[in-house]
Amino acid sequence: MERYAGALEEAVDGARQQERHYQLLSALQSLVKELPSSFQQRLSYTTLSDLALALLDGTVFEIVQGLLEIQHLTEKSLYNQRLRLQNEHRVLRQALRQKHQEAQQACRPHNLPVLQAAQQRELEAVEHRIREEQRAMDQKIVLELDRKVADQQSTLEKAGVTGFYVTTNPQELTLQMNLLELIRKLQQRGCQAGGAAL
Repeated sequence: MERYAGALEEAVDGARQQERHYQLLSALQSLVKELPSSFQQRLSYTTLSDLALALLDGTVFEIVQGLLEIQHLTEKSLYNQRLRLQNEHRVLRQALRQKHQEAQQACRPHNLPVLQAAQQRELEAVEHRIREEQRAMDQKIVLELDRKVADQQSTLEKAGVTGFYVTTNPQELTLQMNLLELIRKLQQRGCQAGGAAL
């Protein structure tokens, strides 16, 4: 009798899983219609079915939420680093202007053109340094964000989410962003594991 009850329970669980898969697949098919037609064509029934299977237990929703939180923290940190650099540059420019004004006020009139030429060279050198530091910071930010994207791709690939693998191909990145958007929309609709509301 116990074996029969266990088999019945497995059959009921299997039926529930199949129904849940069908609900997720149906919701995904509905959401895909909102995407540009060029991406609709790339998201076959099989791809959507595989995505629905990956979403069944809700783990992928949690992974995506965690990745999103990490991304927001990273972006905030990088933004704050850039703001600090810009503030340092603003203070540097102010100090240089102040120094130049004081030097001009203390300068004898016949030496003023020489002083102004030297100050102009110094200003240009400082502005060049500022541009280089900003460019280096921007490159660091881009590299860090690229690393984050690769980490996210790798994490989702390891989680078995169809369509995710490490790539820098712009078309593939856009497709992956669309897949993430589909997952997030399902999440917002309350389609995590056990959620009936689609």
